[in-house]
Amino acid sequence: MIRVLALASAALLVAGCGTGEPPEVTFTAGSATMNARPTQYCDLKLTDCSDDAAAPVQLAVPAGTPLLVTVPDDVSEAPWHVVFSYRTAGGEQVDARSPLFPADERGEYTLELPTPDDRLLTAQVQQFGPAPRINEETSEIEFPVRGSWVLTTTGV
Repeated sequence: MIRVLALASAALLVAGCGTGEPPEVTFTAGSATMNARPTQYCDLKLTDCSDDAAAPVQLAVPAGTPLLVTVPDDVSEAPWHVVFSYRTAGGEQVDARSPLFPADERGEYTLELPTPDDRLLTAQVQQFGPAPRINEETSEIEFPVRGSWVLTTTGV
C-alpha cells in the first residue's frame, strides 16, 4: 500500500513538472494560425530571464480581419494585455493597447481595429510579473513585464 502511494505521488510530481518550456501564445487571423514562443520570458522574480530573437512570428492579417489572441493558463494566471500598432487608410501609424486582463479572468482576446480599412502592423502579448513599483528617478509607476510574445504582419 505504501509503495502504491509512493508511486502515485511520484507520478503526480512528474506530471506537474511539465516540460520546463515557456508557454506559447496563438495568433489567428481568418483560417491562418501561428504559435509564438516568447521573445522574452522571466521567472516570477524577474531574476532569471531568457531572450529569443527568433521567436517573433509573421502572419498575414488582411485589413478588416480580426486577430484572435489565445493565451494558455500559464500566461493568463497573471495580468496580461495586448500592445499593438496599426496603419490607418490615411497612412497614420497608431500605437494602442487592449484593456488589462486581471489574473485568471480570460484566455482569449479578439483584436478588432477601429475601421475596416485599418491594417494591423504588430501585436504583442505582455504578461506582467511582480507588483508595480515606483521608479525613483522618474517617480513614474513601472509595470514589470515577465514575458512577451510578438506577431508582425505580412503584406496582403
